[in-house]
Amino acid sequence: MGWRSREDVSLDMAEPLERKGIKFIPKAAKELKPDNNQIVLIDDTVVEYDYLVITTGPRLAFEEVEGLGPDNNTHSVCTTPHAETACSAWEQFVQNPGPIVVGAVQGASCFGPAYEFAMIMDADLRKRKIRDKVPMTFVTSEPYIGHLGLGGVGDSKGMLESELRNHHMNWITNAKVDKVEAGKMFVSEVNDKGEVAKQHEVPFAYSMMLPAFKGVDAVANVGDDLCNPRGFVKIDKHQRNPKWPNIFSAGVCVAIPPVEPTPVPTGAPKTGYMIESMVTAIVHNISDELAGRPVTHEGTWNAICLADMGDTGVAFVAIPQIGPRNVAWMKKGKWVHLAKIGFEKYFMRKMKSGSSEPMFEKFLLRMVGITRLK
Repeated sequence: MGWRSREDVSLDMAEPLERKGIKFIPKAAKELKPDNNQIVLIDDTVVEYDYLVITTGPRLAFEEVEGLGPDNNTHSVCTTPHAETACSAWEQFVQNPGPIVVGAVQGASCFGPAYEFAMIMDADLRKRKIRDKVPMTFVTSEPYIGHLGLGGVGDSKGMLESELRNHHMNWITNAKVDKVEAGKMFVSEVNDKGEVAKQHEVPFAYSMMLPAFKGVDAVANVGDDLCNPRGFVKIDKHQRNPKWPNIFSAGVCVAIPPVEPTPVPTGAPKTGYMIESMVTAIVHNISDELAGRPVTHEGTWNAICLADMGDTGVAFVAIPQIGPRNVAWMKKGKWVHLAKIGFEKYFMRKMKSGSSEPMFEKFLLRMVGITRLK
């Protein structure tokens, strides 16, 4: 929407890392040799390691759906360049508005940004007073609105259905996107048995669809001992790979099974605080190994999420993120929109200063029963 620039949401990591005595090498890895404890970089430089922490994030698997992605017929907000391209196209779209299709394709695991983007587009269109010219359809592989890849959180189903209804958005769930052509999306809607119940041809003048994720090639190419068939890193409860115990992993690139079977494949999301808990466990476990102590630390995998809906928002807490849960709480209000803005600025400041968990943050979260480690 152009509400933020690249400079607002990014920073040069070299300086804060170097302050901590961490050498920063801004080069892609092309090969991992775990038996030799080596990483080969794109320029053939070899980096040797005693311990390896894999936090690569995903590879965006646009190729799994014909016509999907910013090089084809839909947009993405998964990277800063993708978001900038989507913004430029948006500025052209609002000059000649038409139908919008937004959502997430089969195999996707990150559904929250699709809901956020749908509501933010709605808010921007209302500000421009052209919302009446734009039919909107939400297309998702989730079995129901608000599933989120988590089997729902609290009353996420009722709340998000109500939000879409109140904002005049149609939706298609249990959706498998067969292909995307210029201005038209072909969608198969399946029943609970996974059988095609209805087929849709959904027209659009603007579309943003989140893709499925896979592991990055340098890691996935190591094979089955390190990764699952999607290229995600296999880990135990201590975030450690079973085959190579000096390799740890955290974040979107780890292998987590879906929380439940669904008619159309959906993955389990890995959210921010959950990932912070993974990394905290890794750091403590490596520290223990270096000191000759047994590895015992486990991340809590708790989720705290603030979803910006343009001029309001939805907050949810899931403890732990993967059910069954001790806490499943969800609330809506303008305060969430304001809290998300505040958190954005706080997080950027925290990263610039190199403070991963300030004492007051740890204290406040402990007051409500949220910790990073079990």
